[in-house]
Amino acid sequence: MNNQYDITVIGSGPGGYVSAIRASQLGYKVAIVEKYNTLGGTCTNVGCIPAKALLDSSEHYHQAQEQFKVHGINLDNLSLDFTQFIKRKSEVVRQNTSGLIYLMKKNKIDVYQGTGSFIDQTQIKVSTADQETMLTSKYFIIATGSKPSSIPGVIIDKKRIITSTESLSFSSRPESMIIIGGGVIGVELASVYARIGTRVTIIEYTESLIPTMDRELGKTLFKTLSKLNINILLKSKVQSATNTGSSATVNFINDEAKEQELTADYCLVAVGRRAYTDGLNLGAVGIETEKSGKIKVNEQLQTIVPNIYAIGDVIDGPMLAHKAEDEGTFVAEVIDGQKPHINYKLIPGVVYTWPEVASSGATEEELKAKGVEYTVGKFPYSASARARASMDTDGFVKVLVSPKYGEVLGVHIIGPRAADVIAQAVVGMEYEITARDMYHISYAHPTYSEALKDAYLQAAGQGAINI
Repeated sequence: MNNQYDITVIGSGPGGYVSAIRASQLGYKVAIVEKYNTLGGTCTNVGCIPAKALLDSSEHYHQAQEQFKVHGINLDNLSLDFTQFIKRKSEVVRQNTSGLIYLMKKNKIDVYQGTGSFIDQTQIKVSTADQETMLTSKYFIIATGSKPSSIPGVIIDKKRIITSTESLSFSSRPESMIIIGGGVIGVELASVYARIGTRVTIIEYTESLIPTMDRELGKTLFKTLSKLNINILLKSKVQSATNTGSSATVNFINDEAKEQELTADYCLVAVGRRAYTDGLNLGAVGIETEKSGKIKVNEQLQTIVPNIYAIGDVIDGPMLAHKAEDEGTFVAEVIDGQKPHINYKLIPGVVYTWPEVASSGATEEELKAKGVEYTVGKFPYSASARARASMDTDGFVKVLVSPKYGEVLGVHIIGPRAADVIAQAVVGMEYEITARDMYHISYAHPTYSEALKDAYLQAAGQGAINI
């Protein structure tokens, strides 16, 4: 390989591989550096993709247990092959990583395995256990992602006190599990294991599940997860977690300020993630990380060094794969002299429980705090013909609309296929289409998306028209 490049991307997660592909499409000579053996980063290998595979598998099993008889489907001796349960997840991951290898070859992107570290502003060293390779590049894009974080008193040993990574590859089904954190990762993995019979307890510090989203979503999710017999303890502060050899013990202070203790097979720490920049040798180019570990960038996603950019989890903003992808495309086009745009307010957040949760735009709490006037349109899935047909009647669609101009300020959904339905709402808000316009367009019947139409009607002072 000729080791001189126009653009070198460090990290091959969603932000990294998208930026590399877009840069190649624009005619640049591109290299991508990945320290692990497979491409794809956290999302593809130990995050989004394997988690969704397990979520789907566990939901099929749960439906077979709880709903098939109602559909007239009778199963004798239903059982779960846990080995196959995990094997299928691994196969989904393999297919995705193989797809990335193909995309790198198709786009003529050189792939280097090893840890990339800066020597100066135009050179990095890629190191493996037995060799070092020098790369020279006009531009660099840092896309090294994030790692699970913890809290004081809780040391992750990856044996009994684990992260989401270890929870995706158990050799046998856990009988019990304590999950510290009721955010997106915590509630998704709680769903996976509760559906297949694991006794799950969630301990959440705040007064709501998924606390960064609209509070009404968290309240409804609490009810739906409780149906899976998940024990949810809110307003509870974990003090410590201890590996006792055959189990894990968690000490915490509950919502009544009383000290409590719980023991389970595993303690899963799901309290968020931290930016991962280890090994980059950023000091060699004068880049300092903030207290949070993140890299400071300007509106063009440039670091303090003009030819070095950073995207995804290593910079400020939500740690979402699609946010990183958008930024990857953005930076490639900025380097190309274009003027791309990202509307950070409209990057949707999704929780892949069942029912799914999806949100974009402002929450009610944010609008109240800013003193912004709004009207609410809300439609329950219990009134949806499509949801009744599929037995998915939990949840609702809520739209927040400006009474002055009819602008849609926020859309919040908990219900079947919310992750897909939210896309239409994002389009509407991005192009400032009014609630009136949104309910005047045609919606196929019966569909889950019709709930959006009725919510828009409600917000505009009209009555619901669909069932």
